[in-house]
Amino acid sequence: MSFFLNGSKRLSIFVSHALKGMGGVFMMSFLAAAMVAVATSLTSYVQPFVGTTNFGACNPGAVVPSGMMSVSPFNVMGSELNVWDKDSRWWSTPYVYENKYFTGFSHVNLSGVGCPDVGALLTMPTTGSLQVDYHAYGSEYANEAPEPGYYGLDLTAYGVKAEATTTLRSSVERYTFPAGQANILLNLGEGLTNESGAYVRRVSDTEIEGMRFAGTFCYNSQAVFPVYFVMRVNKAPSAQGFWKKQRPMTAEAAWDSDAGKYKIYTKYGRELAGDQIGYWYTFADVADGEQVQVQMGISFVSCANARANLDAEQPAGFNFDAVRKAAAEKWEADLGRIRVQGGTLQQKQVFYTALYHALIHPSVVSDVNGEYPLMEGRGTGRVEAGHERYSVFSLWDTYRNVHQLLTLVYPERQADMLRSMVDMYKEWGWMPKWELFGRETFTMEGDPAICVITDSYLKGLRDFDIDAAYQAFKKSAETPGAQNLMRPDADPYNSLGYIPVGWFAGDFSGDNSVSHALEYYVADNALSLLAAELGKTDDANLYRQRSLGYKNYYDKESGALRPIGKDGKFITPFNPEDGADFSNAVGFHEGSAWNYTFYVPHDVLGYARLMGGPKAFVNKLQMVFDKGLYDPANEPDIAYPYLFSYFPGQEWRTAKTVDALLEKYFTTAPDGIPGNDDTGTMSAWAVFSMMGFYPDCPGVPKYTFTTPTFDKIEIAGKLTITKTPGRRIASIRAGGRKVGYRIDHDALVNSGTIEFKCK
Repeated sequence: MSFFLNGSKRLSIFVSHALKGMGGVFMMSFLAAAMVAVATSLTSYVQPFVGTTNFGACNPGAVVPSGMMSVSPFNVMGSELNVWDKDSRWWSTPYVYENKYFTGFSHVNLSGVGCPDVGALLTMPTTGSLQVDYHAYGSEYANEAPEPGYYGLDLTAYGVKAEATTTLRSSVERYTFPAGQANILLNLGEGLTNESGAYVRRVSDTEIEGMRFAGTFCYNSQAVFPVYFVMRVNKAPSAQGFWKKQRPMTAEAAWDSDAGKYKIYTKYGRELAGDQIGYWYTFADVADGEQVQVQMGISFVSCANARANLDAEQPAGFNFDAVRKAAAEKWEADLGRIRVQGGTLQQKQVFYTALYHALIHPSVVSDVNGEYPLMEGRGTGRVEAGHERYSVFSLWDTYRNVHQLLTLVYPERQADMLRSMVDMYKEWGWMPKWELFGRETFTMEGDPAICVITDSYLKGLRDFDIDAAYQAFKKSAETPGAQNLMRPDADPYNSLGYIPVGWFAGDFSGDNSVSHALEYYVADNALSLLAAELGKTDDANLYRQRSLGYKNYYDKESGALRPIGKDGKFITPFNPEDGADFSNAVGFHEGSAWNYTFYVPHDVLGYARLMGGPKAFVNKLQMVFDKGLYDPANEPDIAYPYLFSYFPGQEWRTAKTVDALLEKYFTTAPDGIPGNDDTGTMSAWAVFSMMGFYPDCPGVPKYTFTTPTFDKIEIAGKLTITKTPGRRIASIRAGGRKVGYRIDHDALVNSGTIEFKCK
């Protein structure tokens, strides 16, 4: 007998023995009670292996909600010399499920992103003679045991049990060794980041400090930053020191027999800097089963702050079990803001795993003293007491649903994120687009901060400087393209209402003119709503008109949005299915015309009229699904299923399509996310969809209903959703009143209860 829930092994064994000799009703009652006891822990539903293959770029390591620190098993380096055994289909994650070769725990990891960065400060336990070459010291492993806030495994080469857990800004690892010589390594040369360079200084027999240089996310060579650290061991070593890889042998340096090799320093004890460097501890004679613990605190400001973070968050010294327990409690509290009843075990696992992933980023970047790195600056800022500064704003992804989820369920956290974004503008002169630890990476396109802040403001989060935010939005909407960091092709967009092919291509992805313009249309619609709310009528009218420029791209012949050349004519030849394999089709970024054609969520009814009426719109949209042209792994079309519900009599298509997508693409298997999770965006889609409503237009405070997965859903103590058996909606009541398939945010949260009658 077994339970399919993390953390239940001991209870499973107990029940197996207890049931011997029992029978009938008593046996079934005991089993039911035992399963209920296990299920009361929401963290037990989380399946951390989900998203660790199929491009998901998630990892099963230890992290707390919005954690600055995360610790992941690092298994993307192979055992053969100079071979990176990375997943042949993806390489932006420290861990891939199929790989089984461990070369350490990486610290500060990103979840679900499409480019490699950080994933460094690699700690590794070994036994026997000291070996510091990562090609040689890795190990195969078994018995992985991930839980929210915890990860453990057994290293088969050494007989070592390795475990990790975290606080917000620090970590602690526990290594259980066999008898003999034990070693702990800190490798500062390897990691996911495209940058190199580090230094390390010995502070005492049991403490070191230093810095690892990181950055160049998505190949922005200027988006770099330091990660400062303090590391401690709980046992004085018998020996310790540095290592450094020597420069390769050359004819001029033939006298140096160690060139190109790793040199171990045993008598030098001050500090060291370089690219391929590290620090080692040796414990000469540990007893069988003896445990050595390693703590690490990090900061993006200084080593002193890293030490303060560690001291503040682990004040009791080395206490692995206490930190693990606190991490689990943090997750239980966060997951507990949404409670579901009914549904299958797998559906609960999918739901809470998705909620777990959606709460990893954005991440706290301020230290316990409030200090943080200024946005694109050399100095240090300080956030007000009681607040946090946030980072990892993957806004092209998260502006569609993650921030809407945070606004609804975790508003105090979202409010700090809004303040963080506005302060970034005050420090740098621009809102973030894809910000990472104080640097702007300029990844993807659009002006997404407008939608995030407008959406939250219109939903009642107003404890931030809206005047400064509006000033920032006006700047990005009106600044000429040559000086406009948010909209580099603003000139043709503002003057023509569209962007011609060949105007701007900011990176290796090629010409993305239609993709750029569609993002601006959605942002300008949100800006028009914010302007109207602030009483700026002329601005509201201007930006609403700009948002309708999508009509320039509509091609009646193909029924799709079609790129326009510099001569003002549609490009020829044109195949709207080009780019469906993620190749770069002219005018579109990471997708085909069909992945973008219906990305006009702010004017669905007007667009339907342009297409020839609701029937033509619905038929064309249904064709996208029927012909397999919908891409569940990328953002522009993820709200497509909800567009059916704009048209009376067609709402059933939304529920049917959403159900099919959930069943096919969101599972409890390692490939249970359809591609990059994109810092929680794909997971947030599943969370909303399973709750029965979705924010299908960024910046517009409304939701579209679909059939909930569960019989009852309680959200943040302010909203209860119930459903009668069945999958097809017969009627919906909000606060006892019958409503349609779209609802305002205020009406949703103030209704108290949403009742779905299904058949």
